[in-house]
Amino acid sequence: MALLKINEIALKAGISSEYVEPYGFYKAKIDPSIHAILKDRPDGKLVLVTAITPTKAGEGKTTTSIALQEGFGKINQPAMLCLREPALGPVFGIKGGATGGGLASIGPGEDINLHFTGDMHALTSSINLISAVIDNSIFHGNPLNIDPERIVWKRAMDMNDRSLREITVGEGKKNGVPRKDGFVITVASEMMAIMCLANDEMDFHQRLLKIIVAYTKEGKPVTVKDLDCSHAVMKLMKQALKPNLVQTLENQPCLVHGGPFANIAHGCNSLIATKMALKLAPIVITEAGFAADLGAEKFLDIACQEGHLHCDAVVMVATIRALKMHGGVAFDDLGEENLAALEEGMKNLEVHVENMKKYGLPLIIAINHFASDTEKEVHLVEQWCEKHHYEYSFLDGFLKGGEGAVDLAKKVQKLLSSTESHYHPIYDRHSPLKEKIKTICQEIYRAGDVIYSPEAEEQLRKYTEMGFGDAYICMAKTPNSLTDDPKIYGAPSGFPITVREVNLSAGANFVIPLTGSIMTMPGLPTEPAAIKMEKEPW
Repeated sequence: MALLKINEIALKAGISSEYVEPYGFYKAKIDPSIHAILKDRPDGKLVLVTAITPTKAGEGKTTTSIALQEGFGKINQPAMLCLREPALGPVFGIKGGATGGGLASIGPGEDINLHFTGDMHALTSSINLISAVIDNSIFHGNPLNIDPERIVWKRAMDMNDRSLREITVGEGKKNGVPRKDGFVITVASEMMAIMCLANDEMDFHQRLLKIIVAYTKEGKPVTVKDLDCSHAVMKLMKQALKPNLVQTLENQPCLVHGGPFANIAHGCNSLIATKMALKLAPIVITEAGFAADLGAEKFLDIACQEGHLHCDAVVMVATIRALKMHGGVAFDDLGEENLAALEEGMKNLEVHVENMKKYGLPLIIAINHFASDTEKEVHLVEQWCEKHHYEYSFLDGFLKGGEGAVDLAKKVQKLLSSTESHYHPIYDRHSPLKEKIKTICQEIYRAGDVIYSPEAEEQLRKYTEMGFGDAYICMAKTPNSLTDDPKIYGAPSGFPITVREVNLSAGANFVIPLTGSIMTMPGLPTEPAAIKMEKEPW
């Protein structure tokens, strides 16, 4: 099916042309002022798509989200899809793209994966403008009395580059004050977080002003407000704050806006886009990054509370191949039937399902079909789901698009109409910071003790004294395990979690405990996707 002109997709979504700002034929910005005519409409039902702990075998969370939207189209159920924007780091690193797969894709795929509508450029430019203003202020007499050794705001780029994690700036004559600095990847930055947690442009600006960029020599925080550059940032971000409209390959509307990592940041698309979708459609599908222990936890504990959203149902994505890996099967042996390993791997699925139940949410398990799935393996999964009284659906969206997800769409539709959501966060945000961290580690990860480095202990004490005791917790943890060790598959329990450092994102109103060896600037793998692209035409 060919892509339709974006104005046709907008009309299909109930958006009149006066609110559509086309970027070429197939993508557009949507003016948030449309809220003025939508505000009195009731919100639609909100469906969260999440997954088991990811493996090399692939789970297909984005593919499932898109297939579900297309499945709704096949049964004439109006719906809207909300996804995150891809980052160039993963596109040229491991993933190679983030627009779904096969017939369950959004388009124009290459545009979305690369420059799209310039949002990542605006974010990166805004982040680096603040860095330039900080160093310029120090160079010109340091009127804010900034301690060069206590600058916490880092530069950014939308690329994986481990060589930029630690650098020195200001070297040479008349080039500023030499100091240690570093880069974060744009999607792990606080700027990206506040873009996705802001309710509107004014809220974004208020959050921007609160960002702490450094501390004075007396230990007092220095904010963006102190730098007097917030209006310049707003000019850079003005267009980026508008959601992007695209379409699935079956011409279903999709808002793609914001893209924070879920292993470092909070991993959800923007509240601006989600709230717009909830006014436009009776059902809204959104996706949280990585597995349910990261993206879903942060969506339910941070984004839903900040945006006053009510989640109505969860789709838990898994594959038989990935479950066998969690049961101990090597990647190269996944094509062979192994019922014992599959049964053992189901324990990982069970943890994630149980976790979502702790939030009071109705749930359905979505199993992506692979050609290697045997009849006995499929039967085992069906038996397990029925034994535990879990609703389930096998789908084949990659090869069949919406037709392959009709069963899932019908079952989600039925779940929304027949089962009430009793959504609630997993922790009381007014609890002490360490208590909230412990709740996440023990209730969601199934950890035993939480161990803090002396530095982390001091940082938590300081943030509490500064008035951030009520902040949300945004854990930074490997996505590849329920533990803080990426090599541990399955469903371990009772393990220790070590918090080595805690960062503060004042504008986003969360603290970030860094566990294990998690990095805010990823590196490229041995053979990055960028090298593999050499075999393809450009």
